[in-house]
Amino acid sequence: MRVIIGGLAALLVILQFQLWSPESGLPHVWRLNSAVAEQEKENERLRERNAALEADVRDLKDGMEALEERARSELGMIREGETFYQVADQ
Repeated sequence: MRVIIGGLAALLVILQFQLWSPESGLPHVWRLNSAVAEQEKENERLRERNAALEADVRDLKDGMEALEERARSELGMIREGETFYQVADQ
């Protein structure tokens, strides 16, 4: 009977050690869950960025207004007949 109790006690100690060891136990699972949560946040941010870029591409392919807006803001272009005024800081 003592041998069985001793064996069960040893088994309990071994299982507790495995459960709480930093490499394979609960702390490792908690770190993995934290990493998964961070990756999900990053993925959501990238999904939103991709959706915005996709909308820009669609606008550039389909509409001249977006193309004109980009030409004005990024290249400083103006329409024929318009007058360009540049205000200098003092």
